[in-house]
Amino acid sequence: MSVPSLYLLVPLAPLLGALLAGLFGKALGKAGSHTVTILGVAVSFVASLVIAQDVFAGHSFNGTVYQWLTMGDSSVFEVGFLIDPLTVTMMLVVTFVSLMVHIYTIGYMHDDDGYQRFFSYISLFTFSMLMLVMANNFVQLFFGWEAVGLVSYLLIGFWYTRPTAIYANLKAFLV
Repeated sequence: MSVPSLYLLVPLAPLLGALLAGLFGKALGKAGSHTVTILGVAVSFVASLVIAQDVFAGHSFNGTVYQWLTMGDSSVFEVGFLIDPLTVTMMLVVTFVSLMVHIYTIGYMHDDDGYQRFFSYISLFTFSMLMLVMANNFVQLFFGWEAVGLVSYLLIGFWYTRPTAIYANLKAFLV
């Protein structure tokens, strides 16, 4: 697999894990849900390590990966990545910390009824953070920032039956 194709793998692996745990969590069960999300983040971390090795050898990338909307001669919305030493450092931090959080969460959430949903949310949070740090345009940066905010809202209000979670969720939304 070439290094540029790894750029797509970094954010898409956690997204795939989030979708599998979110849509098929009940069928996968607890073990299956945490396995697919942890595997997605682990793949993302390993891909980030390979990309880091390439970047620290002197290569960088700044380009469009997907064009979604074009009007006339200009592109209104495109998905693109800026891969440089700062970006790759943030990719390593995000994927490593997220991987550790995913592993810790297995024990912390083991008796919770929303186990699969929680793993879907934290994997989606990882995807959002990676889209934020890898963005090469302001529209994508805004999308990543808003997605991080949305998933933070979902995580803060995870125990939606508790009044404190409802209050914190509303406070996070308003701020």
